[in-house]
Amino acid sequence: MTKGLTAVFVANDSMAIGFLRRLNQRGVSVPRDLTVAGFDNIPESEFVAPSLTTVQADWEGQGAAAVEALLFEIGTGPSAGGQSSLVQVVARDSSGPGA
Repeated sequence: MTKGLTAVFVANDSMAIGFLRRLNQRGVSVPRDLTVAGFDNIPESEFVAPSLTTVQADWEGQGAAAVEALLFEIGTGPSAGGQSSLVQVVARDSSGPGA
């Protein structure tokens, strides 16, 4: 099933959890055979087996950066400074050693 495929990044954690379940039903070992990662770090992602590697977005920081950029563009705010990372990878058991 995973010929040549080493990793899958799924659009969100709920879908990734369903994908993990289907892989398990097909006998695919995660992360030995395939690394799986999701996006949004829902609470359930920590408690499935294997626990899901995910990306945690800083929604508040992204919103603040967007407002700052908008104010700069319309000429009423200071220069939009460099932003620190607005996402963070939360590595868990569903990713292999290279992740």
